[in-house]
Amino acid sequence: MPALYMFALYCVLVIAMLVGIVGAVVPGIPGTSLILVAIVIWGAVRGFSDVTVALIIGSVVFLLSFGIDFLATYWGAKKAGASNWGQIGSIVGFILGILGFLPALPIGGLPGLVVGLFFGPLVGAIVGEFLYCKDATTAIKAGLGIVVGSVVGNLAQGVLAVLTVAVFIFTTFPQAQALIN
Repeated sequence: MPALYMFALYCVLVIAMLVGIVGAVVPGIPGTSLILVAIVIWGAVRGFSDVTVALIIGSVVFLLSFGIDFLATYWGAKKAGASNWGQIGSIVGFILGILGFLPALPIGGLPGLVVGLFFGPLVGAIVGEFLYCKDATTAIKAGLGIVVGSVVGNLAQGVLAVLTVAVFIFTTFPQAQALIN
């Protein structure tokens, strides 16, 4: 593959990784998985010896992202006194938000999707918790706790995603830059 095409591929992969950083923070956009795939593609093209450290870090961050999601949501739910009903409601609300099925949101298209991604888990957690405890104040508190936990988890994943991309760029940019010199 000509050097200019290789450098263009490198740039596309870095852009994909930047989207992955956004996805680590914003629900519904591929995050750490996109970053890991980009690292693997560069390793497959240039040789995995160039990306060993980034690949290890990317793999660990990818696996940690699942645990962070679970633990942060669990922590937020427990701090707010939420039950399993609130957690299940949050998941259902997230899915309905992604699919655009929240009837209280008259916004369509991409803005509606983004609003649904943020408000779906909150509405779902509140409804689920209310079905369980029949107390609106407790349900709202539990819903907010679940959402705060999720936000904290997403921010932690964002920091780890930035670290992974920084390591990749730091370890591979000299070789990529040499392609155009």
